[in-house]
Amino acid sequence: MWCFLRVDISTMAEDVQKHSVHTLVFRSLKRTHDMFVSDHAKSIAQDEESQKMKMSVKLKADYNAVLHMPVLKEGKDRVSLLAGSMLGNQSYTQPGDDPEYLITGTHAYPSGPGVALTADTKIHRNPSEGGINSLALVLPPSQARQDISRTASTVGDIHRHAGGGERSHPQSSSVSLLDGGGTRNAMARKAPTMPKPQWHPPWKLFRVISGHLGWVRSIAVEPGNEWFVTGSADRTIKIWDLASGKLKLSLTGHISTVRGVAVSNRSPYLFSCGEDKQVKCWDLEYNKVIRHYHGHLSAVYDIDLHPTIDVLVTCSRDATARVWDIRSKANVHTLTGHTNTVATVKCQAAEPQIITGSHDSTIRLWDLIAGKTRATLTNHKKSVRTLAMHPRQYTFASGSADNIKQWMFPDGSFIQNLSGHNAIINTMAVNSDGVLVSGADNGTIHMWDWRTGYNFQRIHAAVQPGSLDSESGIFACKFDNSESRLITAEADKTIKVYKEDDTATEETHPINWKPEILKRKRF
Repeated sequence: MWCFLRVDISTMAEDVQKHSVHTLVFRSLKRTHDMFVSDHAKSIAQDEESQKMKMSVKLKADYNAVLHMPVLKEGKDRVSLLAGSMLGNQSYTQPGDDPEYLITGTHAYPSGPGVALTADTKIHRNPSEGGINSLALVLPPSQARQDISRTASTVGDIHRHAGGGERSHPQSSSVSLLDGGGTRNAMARKAPTMPKPQWHPPWKLFRVISGHLGWVRSIAVEPGNEWFVTGSADRTIKIWDLASGKLKLSLTGHISTVRGVAVSNRSPYLFSCGEDKQVKCWDLEYNKVIRHYHGHLSAVYDIDLHPTIDVLVTCSRDATARVWDIRSKANVHTLTGHTNTVATVKCQAAEPQIITGSHDSTIRLWDLIAGKTRATLTNHKKSVRTLAMHPRQYTFASGSADNIKQWMFPDGSFIQNLSGHNAIINTMAVNSDGVLVSGADNGTIHMWDWRTGYNFQRIHAAVQPGSLDSESGIFACKFDNSESRLITAEADKTIKVYKEDDTATEETHPINWKPEILKRKRF
């Protein structure tokens, strides 16, 4: 017998060992799943006592401040299951057909602190529908409508609270509008019209200066208003007498087109940049280069000086703008973010201290301290080639092939579009009188009133004899420091000087303006 038992046990052990541990665990899992599959995804039955206790605690925790207020039970079918357990000793009566209810707590709006309710004040009766209708008939129609739509303020309310409603909108007219079934949108709004522009005298050609052997690409005026500087495609920088237009000096050193010049008002230095990737500092006492600023990887297109600190900013075809320390020649910041050529850069003392325009059709406002972008303006659809900052207002304009846009500092809030100069705008300038000048690659100059955007004059000067008509392009323009002269750099290798027509009056040159409905794009 022991022998047979030993054989059976050994046989069973052999049967068990035939299966791996993984298989056994899987079978156990399957048996467990089959056992509980009927109860799968079923929610646990709630205990009524626990639920009542939970709701009572929640009610006291969240609504304890209003538990003494009445509960209006609408209809005989609605019975509160939790009223007794939640509210304890507070009792509520089921109203009948007459909607009234008993108040057993403190009055919601007592006449004084700690005032107890009397037998008369315990019962509150809701007004019947007949009473409501009769009250509505007694009220004036306009008042009834205002009470019905009390959730939203009317235009009349706004004017009344502002204190100007009585002056601009008499009460009788507002009542009649509301009585006639009108809403707050019924008041007729006057369509916005362009304000009348300020009259500006027309500008006329005063002098043509020749001397460069290539396109004149840049202009800068000396702070003392005695001479001005031009940079040209003939690789030279020329200094001209502003009063007579005669050549005073030529500086050579660049090996390619000079794209930007700037004269310091803090030191006797002239700065220049060009397509040879070079940025130079010229000492005008010795008429020679004293510093080079190395770092740009491609042609340098524009240059500007900070008005209050010894900082120089340049922009380049390498899609960057660089901030230089004038004295140490150190590259303080490399402003990256543009995805195409940075065509123009401007500096100012207030924030943002640096503004750039690029061929990627964006304008960036920069934080000079951090060296990072503080705002990016993406409204333009074409390359932004020029910027102009108003000398008195906290505003600036940008010029592109699509249009001219005006912006408000410091965040670049859009003001208005100046449309009509249908060409590639290469340069702009603005003076204190609010005259904005835009020069384009087809040789046209448009004069605008800054405030209204009215185009009051268009100029297309003839090219220099011997030049092609296609060479009538404006590359740069600048007002002198007296703002009585406008200097332009052109593709016919000349420099043209314009001045205001002293004989013109508002009677001889009236504004051709009509108060038409304003049609400005808001983006």
